[in-house]
Amino acid sequence: MDSHPASLLPGATRELAAFSAQLRFQDIPSEVIARMRTSFLDSVGCCLFGATLPWTQRVAAMVQEEGARPVASIFGCGQKTSVSGAVLVNATAGHAFELDDIHKESILHAGSIATPVVVALAEQTQQRDGRALLTAMTAGYEIGTRIGNAATMGLFFRGFHPQGASGVFVAAASAAAMLGLDPLHTQHALGIAGSQAGGLMAAQEGAMVKRFHSGRAAQSGVYSAYLAQRDFTGITDVLEAGYGGYLSTYSNSPNPERLLEGLGSVWETGKVGYKPHACVTSIHSALDAFSALLIKHKLTPQDIKKLDVGVSSMTFTHCAWEYKAQGVTAAQMNLYYGLAVMGFDGMAFVAQYQEQRLADPQIMDFIGRIEARIDSEIDAMGPAYRHAARVGITTTDGRRFEHEILNRRGSPENPLSHDEVVYKYRHVVQSCLSASQIDRSIALIDKLDRLEDTTELFGLLAAGRVVST
Repeated sequence: MDSHPASLLPGATRELAAFSAQLRFQDIPSEVIARMRTSFLDSVGCCLFGATLPWTQRVAAMVQEEGARPVASIFGCGQKTSVSGAVLVNATAGHAFELDDIHKESILHAGSIATPVVVALAEQTQQRDGRALLTAMTAGYEIGTRIGNAATMGLFFRGFHPQGASGVFVAAASAAAMLGLDPLHTQHALGIAGSQAGGLMAAQEGAMVKRFHSGRAAQSGVYSAYLAQRDFTGITDVLEAGYGGYLSTYSNSPNPERLLEGLGSVWETGKVGYKPHACVTSIHSALDAFSALLIKHKLTPQDIKKLDVGVSSMTFTHCAWEYKAQGVTAAQMNLYYGLAVMGFDGMAFVAQYQEQRLADPQIMDFIGRIEARIDSEIDAMGPAYRHAARVGITTTDGRRFEHEILNRRGSPENPLSHDEVVYKYRHVVQSCLSASQIDRSIALIDKLDRLEDTTELFGLLAAGRVVST
């Protein structure tokens, strides 16, 4: 009698590895390539802005002090380090201000991991063809998001941060593709990466380390691919193993069928969305519903007696904890703070999450008028609607207004256009790049699939003028 539980889905890791290793640019639908170009632009913007922030600069200082063979650029500072050091810094930067792209079902911000990985390895290997970068990014997105899908929200409810956990597979698949690993070596890269997955959700309540989860995931994926290239072996059934496998260990309710469902015909990569607000995605619908009521009825915070917000169980657990001024991370992850700054400023972007705003007495007072609850009807709609919100306002003169948003702005169901992502990019990098550098970087990324030499583009990423904060 076997003492271990049966495999959740025999051969799943092998099949995903083969798909990733054998993926070619011509296999990827044109609309997915277009999404990857947009994701590359959005991710570069997140990385460049993130490089200006103190938590990223602490990581960069550590890497620079250690010293390493200078083959890959640290974005925005004009210096190079090892591939593993560069991705540690750059992926931390990409996730440094809650601006990075989001795949809803997997709860992954794949761009802030995959983009630094493919750029660093392209620099190191001198593989400068834009198509190679987009293909490797697609491999990382597709493999990582499918693994996140299969882990379900059960991974989150168990207390793991998907970015640090499932994110290692985004990085491993992207790195393996850039290194040209065959299916077997890619399988071992995934098997090595799975043993490095981590990241705890308690980090959202006031710690810098949440940003670092993305950097460590990227670095772990690079190490995994490098080791596999050297015939170092990993767990060959890392995803589906019934005992000690990724899904069986990290999730209390895995759905292994999501690993392979529609592989090659249904592209999870194409379901990536972008953020219009500089905060956790789960509260975006609530922010926009509240904003719509304020605008429509010409209300100010002083007009509001009570703000009632119904959200999913996931969002309630993730974001509706008691707000305390514990730092930028905590504010960006908190439903109450986000609604308060939306009420006063009409937006929740970079300026709203500066240290000097976090304990503003007006904001703290308004938070006392907000009540959040789990909406059973939203929960009944299933995981696809975990970002939905129903917002009600009771005014000081007794009027009542309500508005609901089921699909957040920026999601595939309610998308931001490419031009809107370009507008966001221009806004976030204006302190990092000159006007001409911004224009040129946009032009180069817009033709990334036709760009045979990315040297100029990489130079722009490396030389951004970082502003100390």
